[in-house]
Amino acid sequence: MSVVKSLWASIQGDPMFMRALNGWLTIFWIVMIPVSIFTGWISSVTYVAALSLWALVSGHWSAWQAARVEVEQAREAEERKQEDLPGEIVERLLAEMERRGQFNPTPSDV
Repeated sequence: MSVVKSLWASIQGDPMFMRALNGWLTIFWIVMIPVSIFTGWISSVTYVAALSLWALVSGHWSAWQAARVEVEQAREAEERKQEDLPGEIVERLLAEMERRGQFNPTPSDV
């Protein structure tokens, strides 16, 4: 069971795979429309029920994936907002200059 969970987690974390999977599933269901009509499956209550369940599951799955992305983007935006990147760059530059002896701060420089 843990192998399945691990595989499932790695698949969900791979946006390239998810895009390919959803693309192929979309093509499959587009092809199934005329097949369903010509074979008469469209008149089958079981077939229509299965399609309805698939639509329900795939719709909720898509919404869940979109919500996961939005949560991750919000978390990253919050992290970026709390970072002081310009200050960190200046501190690293000053430390490097001091190490090389190119900058000797005096009380008036600080």
